[in-house]
Amino acid sequence: MGAMPESVPVRCPACRRERLYTAPRYPCACGAPVEPRLDLHAAPTAVAHRTWEEEWITVRCRSCGRHGQWPRPELGCACGAVLRLPLTDLAEGPADGATDGGEGGGGAAGAETGDRTGPPADAPEGGPADTGRPTDTPPPSRPPFRPIAVRTARDAVTATALYLRWLGHEDIRRADQRPTSGIGLAARGLLAHVDPSVHPASLRDVECLWLTAMTASADCVYFSLAGYTADARARADSLAVPLFVLDLTGTPQPVNAAAERLDAPGA
Repeated sequence: MGAMPESVPVRCPACRRERLYTAPRYPCACGAPVEPRLDLHAAPTAVAHRTWEEEWITVRCRSCGRHGQWPRPELGCACGAVLRLPLTDLAEGPADGATDGGEGGGGAAGAETGDRTGPPADAPEGGPADTGRPTDTPPPSRPPFRPIAVRTARDAVTATALYLRWLGHEDIRRADQRPTSGIGLAARGLLAHVDPSVHPASLRDVECLWLTAMTASADCVYFSLAGYTADARARADSLAVPLFVLDLTGTPQPVNAAAERLDAPGA
């Protein structure tokens, strides 16, 4: 598969103006960039109505084969129209040259096979068996988080979803129960509230998230662009609700001890 060009011309169907668009790159859990493939032969469409299902696409990482859900590429035109970019196959095939265990397949399957064929090549012949003592090898650490700039409420949701995936939650989706304000995201055993408003989150906001999570037997975490009131922070501390502030780079900054524990390496 050929590499996508860095920028492609996009003509707005409403005003006929043409702009250059660069396809976004999202970080896979393996560290490789994932880039949706734009269809250069189809015209963009103006977004008239939004649904959650249409906001996300599934793209397969060509390096490790993981399927991830990412925001659908869109472009805002100067005339006010929001353009949805046409895409080719969303679920891409395996990486070039990769197979399911054939010659040259490599990857996890090859490593697994190698682990089971016997002791390492440099092990001394007739050496003692494994004593079961723990080694000094530290646990694997997460790769650096790669944020996206936050310019809109949608960017805030995308940045939060990227961060939750970075924490290890792969099944990010829209929460079944929508909050009265902001946007709810959910994963297995987790509820997240994204508050893109310009007002600090209140005590009631934190309590509502906590109660909803308790009903669903899930943990919860709050992300806000404007921070939190003093009462909200105190209540979150008593309930052990992690609080984060999203800065304009899209990097969540821990606000309380619960958030610092969640953000810590090896958590």
